[in-house]
Amino acid sequence: MKITKDLEKKFNDQITLEFEASMTYRQLAIEADRQDLSGMGQWLRAQADEEIVHANKFIDHVVDREGHAQIESIPAPELTERTMTALEIFQAALAHEQKVSEAIRELYRETEKAGDLDARPLLNWFIDEQLEEEATVGEIVGQLELVGTDGSGLLRIDQELGQRTSDGTENEA
Repeated sequence: MKITKDLEKKFNDQITLEFEASMTYRQLAIEADRQDLSGMGQWLRAQADEEIVHANKFIDHVVDREGHAQIESIPAPELTERTMTALEIFQAALAHEQKVSEAIRELYRETEKAGDLDARPLLNWFIDEQLEEEATVGEIVGQLELVGTDGSGLLRIDQELGQRTSDGTENEA
């Protein structure tokens, strides 16, 4: 089924939001690296790569349905000018994941209103993915809250997060 122009626009908004999420994670990685938390920086960069993979899934969906996928203007990440703590970095990541989750739920509602059954498998995958991503980042936030300013605890979390790798941005997630 060919995608409608209205839904094409909504999917393009989501594509742009996924790229915005990637840029947000890249900026948060810079914040972590500035504090010599290279493991956290690595984790955040891997997450940034994953957001590009997500954007590609939406792009493929629009193109496969004879639509015109388009990346719109991407705003700079809304972060403070001051140095963020590790906890604040991951709280910002969680807030952005929650924003993306709500956007996907809204896109799902719009496709349902339009009777667009073809979008359902993709959006079901994304709803599951966002639940997982919020839970993962939420767990990191919880761990950072537990260790507070304890340097050894912070370094343990940093080391653990540094074990994450990325397959790049052009592979399926």
